[in-house]
Amino acid sequence: MKSIRIENAAKSYAGEAIIHNLNLTVPVGSFFALLGPSGSGKTTLLRLIAGFEQLDQGAIFLGDDEITTVPAHKRKINTVFQQYALFPHMNVFDNVAYGLRIKGISENILEEKVNYILSVVHLEKYRYKSIAQLSGGQQQRIALARAIVNEPEVLLLDEPLAALDLKLRERMLLELIELQDTLKMTFIYVTHDQLEALTVADYMAIMDHDGTIQQVGIPKLIYENPKNSFIASFVGTTNLFHGNLLSNKSGHFEFFIPQLGMFELASTGEYPWVRDGATAVMSLRPEKIEISKTPLFNFSNMVEGFVKSIVYHGRSTQYNVQLINELVVSVFEQNEDHFPQEVIDYDDHVYLYWQKENVVILES
Repeated sequence: MKSIRIENAAKSYAGEAIIHNLNLTVPVGSFFALLGPSGSGKTTLLRLIAGFEQLDQGAIFLGDDEITTVPAHKRKINTVFQQYALFPHMNVFDNVAYGLRIKGISENILEEKVNYILSVVHLEKYRYKSIAQLSGGQQQRIALARAIVNEPEVLLLDEPLAALDLKLRERMLLELIELQDTLKMTFIYVTHDQLEALTVADYMAIMDHDGTIQQVGIPKLIYENPKNSFIASFVGTTNLFHGNLLSNKSGHFEFFIPQLGMFELASTGEYPWVRDGATAVMSLRPEKIEISKTPLFNFSNMVEGFVKSIVYHGRSTQYNVQLINELVVSVFEQNEDHFPQEVIDYDDHVYLYWQKENVVILES
């Protein structure tokens, strides 16, 4: 297994820049997620790493070896696509063995390798079944087995679960984590689904609509401390409040929102733009907010509003509350945590509370 390093990469199609001056390092042996909206260039980046496309400028390294101009079939990198492209006329064993046979591997070694990989993906009992007899999840695992039986240094996964239903997708995510942990192979996983990325990744990179990487880090860091409003909104769900930073008498900053008032902050971070009177954005995750019809006194901040809509999610409930300034705030609450004596309904007058430590201040 090896790392991937990309330096000053640029790629255009028909004069339109898809990726420009991109730098990225994927740590060796990591499960790395590339997350971004449709059209952000994440699949293009994956194809450049695989060798299916060529850079206009820049360089790609596999470990210490530059592979920028190395043909795709000579790179120790394999790809699993959204469409699995299995051979329908071959059984499971022959689908997985195909690449080894092309390489001229002897049949006894080939059989040993294929049987081992089928056991890793828990399909050893299906080795002689036809592809048509397999479910979508089983076909996905065969596509994975075919990609990893050749022992690549890096495995690329281009939205491999997009065609599966929700329950199967959830199960396959856990199986992918187990598979990567077993193989200790570098996985690069492309998705536009935030939950998928947060579930599987050791590290993740967030790409914006312009093909620029906005932030790289572990999922918890990116979720809890997004670099900007785009990341705060794209990775999970958040409430954004626009206002101004104001210094109080003790020298600490507070956050003023027109029509709502002043709110306490634990920290604003050490950034050049942080100053008295600076415009800023306050990000507050819905699960960090408490909702009640009863006034509470053990929270740093409070606003009032009226319940505009309620969405039941089973384990949790989402309340959308309209404030006096007409901003609608989303609140997620685990159903077992709600005050048992309260039933919150449409049009109820409610109080929203949050601790100052749960606020993230971002540049406007």
